[in-house]
Amino acid sequence: MQHLLAIDQGTTGTTVLLIEVSEDKVPRIVARGYSEFTQHFPREGWVEHDLEDIWASVNLAVRSALTLSDVRPDEIKAIGITNQRETTGIWEHGGDAMARAIVWQDRRTAEQCRFLKDAGHEAVFRERTGLLLDPYFSGTKIAWLLDHTTGARGRAQRGELRFGTMDTWLLYRLTGRRAHLTDVTNASRTLLFDIHKRQWDEKLCRLAGEIPMSMLPRVCSSSGSFGETHGLDFLPDGIPITGIAGDQQASLFGQGCLSVGMAKCTYGTGAFALVNTGRDAVAPNPGLLTTVAWDIFGDTTYALEGSTFVAGAAVQWLRDGLGIIKRSGDVEKLARSVPDNGGVTFVPALTGLGAPHWRPEARGVIRGVSRGTTAGHLARAALEGIALQVADLFNAFGEQHPLSELRVDGGACANDLLMQAQADYLGVTVLRPTIVDTTALGAALLAGLGVGVFSDVADVGNSWQLDQRFRPRLSDEARGKRLRAWRDAVAVA
Repeated sequence: MQHLLAIDQGTTGTTVLLIEVSEDKVPRIVARGYSEFTQHFPREGWVEHDLEDIWASVNLAVRSALTLSDVRPDEIKAIGITNQRETTGIWEHGGDAMARAIVWQDRRTAEQCRFLKDAGHEAVFRERTGLLLDPYFSGTKIAWLLDHTTGARGRAQRGELRFGTMDTWLLYRLTGRRAHLTDVTNASRTLLFDIHKRQWDEKLCRLAGEIPMSMLPRVCSSSGSFGETHGLDFLPDGIPITGIAGDQQASLFGQGCLSVGMAKCTYGTGAFALVNTGRDAVAPNPGLLTTVAWDIFGDTTYALEGSTFVAGAAVQWLRDGLGIIKRSGDVEKLARSVPDNGGVTFVPALTGLGAPHWRPEARGVIRGVSRGTTAGHLARAALEGIALQVADLFNAFGEQHPLSELRVDGGACANDLLMQAQADYLGVTVLRPTIVDTTALGAALLAGLGVGVFSDVADVGNSWQLDQRFRPRLSDEARGKRLRAWRDAVAVA
């Protein structure tokens, strides 16, 4: 048996998995640790994280996983990191954080993105990065931090500051403040990285807000040597860190979507759909993104992506905002208390609409409410709203990449009613694996590949195992009627 440690640094907390790999290369979760951290909302549309809180959550989650297992820290063969992607931090070279990180959900740079669009710059960003000009991505966040953190811009110009997404921040701390690196998947989400040349782009850095290129981490393959642990009080020195990928790319890898046309959707705070396009950086339909799926030993795989900002967060809103459930896990039971949605349509645009609409100003809509509407109808409409958003994404892929089946993961995929709704509204079979922590699993598999636990990518693909299959039950007529009601509601969001 060989043991891998996966750190999944997410939007609301950090999950750590200890994974055991047997001789037949089948991974098994030995222990799981989790630690939440505080979310900061200083203004409407602003979301921040304290970088030290994130680091502390990693410390606690690693300790928890080790405590729950019989695995000794010195038995860990390698570490893999996966992370919330576009969340942006800056820190002193060899020192501490300069400010709170700006989270991917944050919309404060919407005006700057509009300015760049109006100036006619979106085409060059689109061509070189595969992305749209939106406050979702890191580039304009970096510029905002430089302009609104005391002394930051001058220090950055003198080479005293470092930028990183959360993979870079964790690697920096895990290696005793030595390594300033990222991988191609995280770099591809910054608006500053040319995904065709696979390098930082000086023109994009200038356009995004005069960002000094000295701040940017060195970009590496997703599997390989990123450094070793050093100077930690919860792990010994010398454990190699050999896998890094942004959360959605790690999920695609962990789902075994290794062939062109294979697709997955992760249901977390938001919902994220990716389709493997192989070695081609395919120009997407309007509203979708081209991104790097992974780079392994210099061989780059690309993907098309569509992202929605609110999925599991809609259920959290039912719990925290409306108080109609006490725990997120209660939503399925409440939704099953009624036979259908009672004519209610819920568009969960609580922080704007992501792909394929890209309308940051949009807000949530609940239509069709009557005297007969109950909490059960709202719960059912919320789950269906998540599924309908994802159906929107895959419909946007269109004939370019027709969907034959969908692999699913993330916390919300445990909800059978949601998964059945997803199959119904897509009209294809939905497959749920035995390990739904596929984001963390993907990081572990990349790390294992980097130290020879797995011999090649095909070896990794064979580790995927099916738990449950959801087949569509709706007729084409019923599906079409529901999708039309959904689009009517989206139009007024």
